[in-house]
Amino acid sequence: MTQASNPSRRQALKFLAGVPMLPVAGLGSASLLTACGGGGSDADATFVSATFSSTPAPTSTADRATTYTTSTLSVKLSDGTTQTFNLAYQPFFLTGTTVPKLGGGTILAGSYYDINKNPIIDNTVSASPRQFFSDSPDGTSLLTVPNAKVDGVTGNHVFAVVQFEYTTWAQDGTTSMYGKLPSPIAVLTLNQDPATGKLSLVKYHNVDTSSAHGLWITCGASLSPWGTHLSSEEYEPDAFSLPSYYTDFVTNLGDSSVSPYHYGHLPEVTVKTDGSASIQKHYCMGRISHELVQVMPDNRTVIMGDDATNGGLFLFIADTAKDLSAGTLYVAQLQNDFNTATLAGTASVNLKWIKLGHATSDYVEALADTLDPAQIMDVKFADPSDSSYTKIFNNGVANWVKLVSGMEKAAAFLETHRYAYLKGGSMGLTKLEGTTVNIKDKIAYSALQNMQDSMVTNNANGWNAASRIGLDSALKAGGILAHTLSSGQTDTDGTSINSEWVPSSFKVLLTGKDISADALGNTANPDKIANPDNLKFSEKLRTLFIGEDSGQHTNNFLWAYNVDETDPEKALKRILSIPAGGESTGLHAVDEINGWTYIMSNFQHAGDSSYVRGITALNDAIKTNYNNKFAAAVGYLTAASTSIKLNEL
Repeated sequence: MTQASNPSRRQALKFLAGVPMLPVAGLGSASLLTACGGGGSDADATFVSATFSSTPAPTSTADRATTYTTSTLSVKLSDGTTQTFNLAYQPFFLTGTTVPKLGGGTILAGSYYDINKNPIIDNTVSASPRQFFSDSPDGTSLLTVPNAKVDGVTGNHVFAVVQFEYTTWAQDGTTSMYGKLPSPIAVLTLNQDPATGKLSLVKYHNVDTSSAHGLWITCGASLSPWGTHLSSEEYEPDAFSLPSYYTDFVTNLGDSSVSPYHYGHLPEVTVKTDGSASIQKHYCMGRISHELVQVMPDNRTVIMGDDATNGGLFLFIADTAKDLSAGTLYVAQLQNDFNTATLAGTASVNLKWIKLGHATSDYVEALADTLDPAQIMDVKFADPSDSSYTKIFNNGVANWVKLVSGMEKAAAFLETHRYAYLKGGSMGLTKLEGTTVNIKDKIAYSALQNMQDSMVTNNANGWNAASRIGLDSALKAGGILAHTLSSGQTDTDGTSINSEWVPSSFKVLLTGKDISADALGNTANPDKIANPDNLKFSEKLRTLFIGEDSGQHTNNFLWAYNVDETDPEKALKRILSIPAGGESTGLHAVDEINGWTYIMSNFQHAGDSSYVRGITALNDAIKTNYNNKFAAAVGYLTAASTSIKLNEL
């Protein structure tokens, strides 16, 4: 059967075929992975649906020490036939390996530089100093740029933007490096074979972040509808109680003039035709623990989780489509209780929105440049026995706060957590992480990595009755919320919110289940989600992809949840297992680039678990696979069959 004889079948297969990543020495290489073809003569056959089979949780040392999948993807066509593809994981590179650099020469993948582009050197082993590189790749976007031209690309130009959250340990293995280094972001120039969809790494470019004061703990990311990479700065440094590693961060950054108010914002990366990129930090979207945001189809409405204890659900409405440099910031206020009964998924929690303020990015950045914390508000960490102060909780810690007169706008955008609490926002969520959208059904999904501390009634670590969040007991394994998106919403002042994509209520879609430790060290049921983090939705596959950041699953998993399957036991399928002690990151479901679909997936800090370190064979296997546990992978999930090339279908 030729392409011409059955174009619709070919297109359905091409959409889901999948191809290999660039093989990496030491990890096993793959032959050219192309789609399974098949017979049939119905020229009108079209794609109907796709389903994944579930990979059993790995039990052998070899399988637990690497990326592991036995899943298949079955594609149903309208003529009743089904095509099935075996899945495989392949990386572009391991961090710490040498890759070709844009402009010539080579560069260390995941390497760190200061604000003046000088390499940051790890001297903790005096006999062998080396440049720091990350073991924690995170948010990834796959995209194209019109009229791109990069030397070495012989097929289609495709780019991947990859950010690196932190590095776990210095090379001495005992010095924690969390938060001490300015986070790098890289642009990968990829060659896409037009006939097979195969992606090959051509060039690696480290983005200059000096115009954004460097970057702080970049975690999850999303692709904007207009094709830019929306990054994140997680766990903004508390200007009233700076974390100890902030001083090291500033030293390694190489710019002592920066303020903690320069961090905790949303950076946007725009890839250029030559494979380089520019970066702009949006200071007007709230200074919160940004994880990954989701822009709605109107190109203006942004739903933002908040990866913090005493976090909130935030909303930003841009003044102009495709421009996040000015707009209005809101925080959600629950209108009825989010309690243990809500976890059953049958009851909705209704939302109203509190307007925190309107600003431009330039205006807020100027405030960050000049203001000291005490000029915005007075914060005390012990009860001053003064009724002019309001008791709130910030990151699980009691604060007594008094706003400086006239500093409402500065507080809204630079002390967003404390100000949102003062204004009546429901600041009682714990680690509200990735958000994604199901456009057809007008539903957004958000991951609650856990439900504890400020979410548990009478818990000393941040619970407050005013939030209307109060579980009877903690659910450490967390869950996923499904938000109904609506038009015609008003804020708590009665003013219309100019968007058709505003969350008006939510239900609990999925939850994990805490258990006593099993033989493999799991403290959450391994056949359910645990500590969900990254979320992405595929419109064509009708599938919600879920990546875990779990200390409760000793091997974290990547899941596929079919939203049209009514039986929850059938809807949820494990499709990838991450090396034990690692975290599933970099999730990005791409429905179509030049006719091909990709599921991007990275992992972080393999083997970084006391449980793993306590098992010699498993610990040693991870060391062997991943450069003594200093390396991590940037890659994706793909098909693994080799029977027929697409251009022969």
